[in-house]
Amino acid sequence: MVDKNQELRDKGLRLTPQRQLVLQAVRELGHATPEEVAEKVRSTHPGINLSTVYRNLETLENVGLVQHTHLGHGGATYHAAEELTHLHLVCGKCGSVGDAPIETAASFVNTLIDEYGFKTDVTHFAIYGTCENCTAKS
Repeated sequence: MVDKNQELRDKGLRLTPQRQLVLQAVRELGHATPEEVAEKVRSTHPGINLSTVYRNLETLENVGLVQHTHLGHGGATYHAAEELTHLHLVCGKCGSVGDAPIETAASFVNTLIDEYGFKTDVTHFAIYGTCENCTAKS
C-alpha cells in the first residue's frame, strides 16, 4: 500500500490535514458528491467547510488523485483515480449506480477513433439504462 503522505508529496502537493481528509473520504465513500465528502470529513473534523472541500477536490483532481463523473442531472461525483477501471451504469428507474469493466467499452472507443478520429474518455460519463432488478420487475 502506498504511503498516503508520500503520495501527496510525490504529486508536488503540500501536505495539509484538509487535503488528507478529503482524499481519505473520497476513497472511503467510493462515488461521492462534494457535499457527501464534506459530511464525511465533518464527522471527525467539524471545522471543515464546504468551500475547503471543493478547493481540495479540484486540487486533487488536477494532480490525478481523484476524478469526477456526472452520474445524474445534479453536480459531479468524485472517486479515487485508482478506480478508473470501470464504467458507471446508472438505472433510470431506481437510480442505482453499478459498475462494468472499462474493457466493456473497448469496441465503442475503438470505433470512435477509427471512424471519426475521436479519442474519448469513457470514465467521465455515465451510461443510462435499466438495471437488472428493474428489468426483472417489468
